[in-house]
Amino acid sequence: MPLPWTTKYRPKTLADVAGNAGAKEAFVAWVKSWGQSRSSKRAILLHGPPGTGKTVTVEAVARDLGLDLVEIDASDSRTGDQLRKIAGGAVAQGELFGRSRLVFLDEMDGINLAQDTGAISALIETIEDAKCPVVLAANDPWDPKIRSLRDHCLLIEFRRLGVRDCLMYLKKLSASEGIDTDEQALRLIIDRNNGDMRSIVNDLQTFTTGRKKLTYADVGWLAWRDRKESIFDALSKVFSSKTCAQARRAADTIDIDLDMFFEWIYENTPLQLTDPQDLAKAMEALARADLVLARVKRRQVWQLFPFALDQMTAGVAMSRERTKPAWVPMRFPSRIMSLSRTKKERAMRLQIGAKIGAKTHLSSRAAEKQFLPYVSFISQNKPEMIPGLSEWLDLDEEMVQYLSGNGAKGAEEKKEKSKIPAKVKGVRKVAKPVSGRKKAAAS
Repeated sequence: MPLPWTTKYRPKTLADVAGNAGAKEAFVAWVKSWGQSRSSKRAILLHGPPGTGKTVTVEAVARDLGLDLVEIDASDSRTGDQLRKIAGGAVAQGELFGRSRLVFLDEMDGINLAQDTGAISALIETIEDAKCPVVLAANDPWDPKIRSLRDHCLLIEFRRLGVRDCLMYLKKLSASEGIDTDEQALRLIIDRNNGDMRSIVNDLQTFTTGRKKLTYADVGWLAWRDRKESIFDALSKVFSSKTCAQARRAADTIDIDLDMFFEWIYENTPLQLTDPQDLAKAMEALARADLVLARVKRRQVWQLFPFALDQMTAGVAMSRERTKPAWVPMRFPSRIMSLSRTKKERAMRLQIGAKIGAKTHLSSRAAEKQFLPYVSFISQNKPEMIPGLSEWLDLDEEMVQYLSGNGAKGAEEKKEKSKIPAKVKGVRKVAKPVSGRKKAAAS
């Protein structure tokens, strides 16, 4: 089973971590000088958007400096006493087996104060008594719930990665996999992921699965995807969650239309749930979600909206009972790709429908369905009528070209027809035998 590239190519040293050179240098300097002056901060807070290298930087520096790294996920449900016990025990000793220690608490802004009673005050006490460097990480350092904790830390910002840094990393990764990649394609992947390296690498692996060459045409439809957080992370939560609450929270980590999220889950469910019974249960949950979504749109009963969301997240997650854990690359929804490829044609059809609708007193959609096929047929079979139709409907040149079959669609059709051997395009003409009377006349 192939490994995710985010795991396979996880940076081993600080030199392998892309971008944020200034932030990395400042972090290394702080770790090396820790404890030399009591006036300096006892802890450091690395902050910035997801995928900018905060976690891999900590891991790489610990490896480069020979430090024993202790990682703690602060977003897990822990009370103040539990955090004090876990984190406090980790920082109570500066060394372990002769090696200096580095304690790393990730996802600080994910702490749930409703459940983690006293967590922040426990961490402040831990930092003040620490005998080794304490590193914290958060996406949003200005979250009000960690304000008091922020005052005890040195802040270092990790910015979104630039195109140059990402390009160098992706080209090196592609070369290691033996894949020929078009630079414009890589630039588009980087741009659509807004400098999130984790999402960028996930996208690159998904696009290149089963192929050795990646062109711009392969990723040009990616503009259809609109997201703030990685859709892959959300999908992973849906298919691997052990509880309904965990699966349900997956929808809160992304900012895309619910219909689009449904398409992603629907496309990848057969790939992730390989057991027939698990798949049947998941598809049944998706069918219920689809029915509810249709009713919500048709009748505007928005109170049913949460039920649809529960079915497409928790319903799918709880269907996994017999499928064995395995990493399978996520696949982009084929329907989204199809819509992207036909986007220009659909827009053209709708514009012509609006022109026809203005003359027939119909909506653009109704005119497109009822009359556009006839107008297109007339334009292609009665070209002498095109000027009159064009003037009556007020069509521009591009619309006329489309209707007559000389536009993008017509060019594709002609291209396909040109590939058909001549003998199957029509009946081949055979010379008629010349009669004896005609032979005599000719002589």
